[in-house]
Amino acid sequence: MNERLNELRLDAGIAQLKDDPRLVVIDREGNVIDPLIGLAKFAELIVRECAYIMDKDADHPFVSRGSILKHHFGVEL
Repeated sequence: MNERLNELRLDAGIAQLKDDPRLVVIDREGNVIDPLIGLAKFAELIVRECAYIMDKDADHPFVSRGSILKHHFGVEL
């Protein structure tokens, strides 16, 4: 996973507990919460990151914005 995506995942509270293969969502107080809350937050953070990248690289008219996003998140072109 791309390092930035990993940071966003952690920011959304999605983590793996020691000795447990499942992912859980943990709030700021350390409580396990509904995974849909974490997934919604993760999606929101990705959209915000995409908007930031699109605004930041808007001055590059000859570069595909899709390519910019794929490169940013480490998706194969």
